[in-house]
Amino acid sequence: MNILICGVGGRMGREVAKLALEGVRGAKVVAGYDILPVDTREFPTYTDWSAVTEKIDCIIDFSHHTGTEALLEFAVSKGIPVVLCTTGHTEEEAVLIDEAAKKIPLFHSANMSLGIALLVELAKTAAKTFPDADIEIIEKHHNRKLDAPSGTALLLANAIKEIRERARFIFGRAGQAKREADEIGIHAIRMGNIIGEHQVIVGTDTQTITLKHEAHSRSLFAEGAMAAAEFLVGKTAGLYDMKSMIDAQ
Repeated sequence: MNILICGVGGRMGREVAKLALEGVRGAKVVAGYDILPVDTREFPTYTDWSAVTEKIDCIIDFSHHTGTEALLEFAVSKGIPVVLCTTGHTEEEAVLIDEAAKKIPLFHSANMSLGIALLVELAKTAAKTFPDADIEIIEKHHNRKLDAPSGTALLLANAIKEIRERARFIFGRAGQAKREADEIGIHAIRMGNIIGEHQVIVGTDTQTITLKHEAHSRSLFAEGAMAAAEFLVGKTAGLYDMKSMIDAQ
């Protein structure tokens, strides 16, 4: 499986390259892309999509959402599947993703961790089991993360909203207002070098259930991206996610 890493100069891009060089899932990095020049000895890197000529089976993107349009234009023009791991997309970029998925296989997830996929399902089960419980989501990340709340926190909140259609998202709390029954509070913490921690707290008058996932290494997300690339190659055009991959196993 020949892959191109978009955002090859970033932390996650380097993690993917490291795994591929170790032979994980038989992947081979044949090219890299970044907005700034990146010097590697193992494979060529580019700052211009039009300069890429290698045969590519899948693109793994760990860059920045502002580069999504150019990335998808290239991928669609070449018919190359994309594993889109970037978060923080605007509404306009989300439309571009949906349109691209009509033409190429596109895997999109706010979090590439299998553990987070499990947390999503557990959160939905808890919301269904305790329909009147209060639910709050707390996410923690390093002090360099740009988007807040995290894409994963929104992934969890939207999953719970599938069970509670009337739910409203409240981002942080301030002031004197009483908590309403249909609220889902979402809170972001940015400090130090926290890789990623997400909690879903479900509380009734008599008990509290805390569901928690903590990432110990960034390689966790690189491993998930590699698995997604392997899953995506050979698929028909469409939008795929972690649930798609899990259900196919």
